[in-house]
Amino acid sequence: MAEVVRHWEDVRGYTLDSQAEAQLLSRQTECTFIWSNQQGHPVGVIMNFIFRSGSFWLTASDLRKRISAVRRDPRVSLAISSHGSGIEARRSLTYKGACTVHIDEATKAWFYPEFAAAMRPDDPARAEAFRTQLDSPQRVVLEVRPEGRIGFDGDKMWRASPDQAGPATAS
Repeated sequence: MAEVVRHWEDVRGYTLDSQAEAQLLSRQTECTFIWSNQQGHPVGVIMNFIFRSGSFWLTASDLRKRISAVRRDPRVSLAISSHGSGIEARRSLTYKGACTVHIDEATKAWFYPEFAAAMRPDDPARAEAFRTQLDSPQRVVLEVRPEGRIGFDGDKMWRASPDQAGPATAS
């Protein structure tokens, strides 16, 4: 049972447990990928990802500024929400970690089919077409190994809140 917290600005008691985290990571494929530019400013873009073997895997062209940025400074963050995942509750995760840029064929050989299938789960023909499109000369694969996380579970907060607050369903 979640501890009842009376100070609603302090949401530390409403962290996402490991089961809810696993559900979100298995159903969501979109995140905000955040890195630092040369001036040290944080910059973020929306990217697709898959979570495999304890790491986040993403892809982009080597020509993107984020690739040279993470080669210079591999410290990145990923922000993930339940919005659009089919999960009713408002849930979110933010990870910090180190990003490795992979250019080797062995990584691309397993990653492209798995990534394409995750992005086109109900259409094998479109997944294969996407896999073919991904296999381009300038494409790299990004691996983010999480080193810390912040999770939030809106259901826990609303269960501990006054009845008039209502559920934390996603829109």
